[in-house]
Order: sequence, then structure tokens, then C-alpha cells
Amino acid sequence: MNSRSILTLAILVFLPLSATATTPAPSNAAGEYAKHFAALSSLSVAVANAMPPDQYGFRPHPDSMDFGQLMSHIATTNYQFCAGLEDSQPPALPSPTDKGAVVKFLSDSFDYCSGVISNLTAAELDASHNSPDGHLPGREVLLAMYVHVAHHRGQAEIYLRDKGIKPPSYRI
Repeated sequence: MNSRSILTLAILVFLPLSATATTPAPSNAAGEYAKHFAALSSLSVAVANAMPPDQYGFRPHPDSMDFGQLMSHIATTNYQFCAGLEDSQPPALPSPTDKGAVVKFLSDSFDYCSGVISNLTAAELDASHNSPDGHLPGREVLLAMYVHVAHHRGQAEIYLRDKGIKPPSYRI
């Protein structure tokens, strides 16, 4: 074997080992879910903050929720998904209408869920829980919640564009 082959072999053997050593492992069973939830949360709140207060009643179509209702819907459903993961009922929820109260409600829902998600065990991720989408394993509840938030946040970004506002950039 020549020296180039030995060097290539050494790189192929040790590169994956060094990559694993520098990549932090999730702190618990739900670590990856918690990491992605943080990005989902910050972008969603940024979208809510991007709409001017006087436009929170804007709806692009008579059959659509207005912007404030859309943000409140995301918050309410976050609470429902996360309470389901704890096998409990969601707390009493407000019905805010002004921008400041809606953004706080949305932000609080993500904070509540963050606390739930970061403490999930492997058994809880495997167990079935009630959710707005039915009785599902914990991992599927999380996936359904993430899809729900992304779906409605995408709608909200169209509302912003209809008002000539550039939505915040996606970031992970």
C-alpha cells in the first residue's frame, strides 16, 4: 500500500470519529425536537411581530381568519398539542384581539411547549397521547404540531406579503 492510500484510509476512518466527537448529543430523548422547536418558535413570533398593529384585523378573503385570529389559532393549538403530550388539559386560554396581547399569547404558547418538549422521555415519545389530530404516539404529536405551525405561519407570511411586508427569513 502506498502512502497516499494509507493517508486516504486514515482520513476515512478518523473523519467520522472526529465529527461525532464534536457534534453535541441531545441532552435527552427529545433533544432534537427541542432544538427544532426553538427555531419554529422564534420565526413564528417574528412573523407575528412583523404585522403592524392596525393590520391585525386584515383577512385576505372573507372566509379567512384575520391575522390576529390566525396567530391566536396557532397559540391555542400549541397549548392543545403540548397539554396532550402531558396527558392533561390545556390551561385556560385568553382570547386576545390586540397585537401586543396576541404576540404575548403566541410567545407564551411556545414557552409552555418548550418546557413540555424539553422534558419528554423516550417512553413519552413512544406512548400515545390525545392531540387535536387524534390519539397519536408522542413523536407523531410533535410532528403534527410542527406541521400545523408551519402551515399557518406560511399563511401568515402571505398575509404579510399582501400588505407589502417582507416576511422574516427562515432560519434554523
